[in-house]
Amino acid sequence: MTLDRSDVEKIAHLARIQISEAEKDKYVHDLNGILALAEDMNAVDTQGISPMAHPLRMVQRLRPDQATEPDRRELFQGIAPAVDNGLYLVPKVIE
Repeated sequence: MTLDRSDVEKIAHLARIQISEAEKDKYVHDLNGILALAEDMNAVDTQGISPMAHPLRMVQRLRPDQATEPDRRELFQGIAPAVDNGLYLVPKVIE
């Protein structure tokens, strides 16, 4: 898929972006390069390859799952202007 000048003009109009005449040719070139890269990536055979969260075979070091601060919920809810059933009540801001 390739884009031409009119496609870039339509995209700019839909995005409400003002592009000068000199920039349109640059955007045609850049967007076509991006689309060509996407086509190249789609052409790669990925059957049998499992998805990875990270390219390196590393394990994330995790800290122990322990509470490090005391539970002060009662203290903070005691000074709140309005609390109901353990939840803070706030004024409605959307009309």
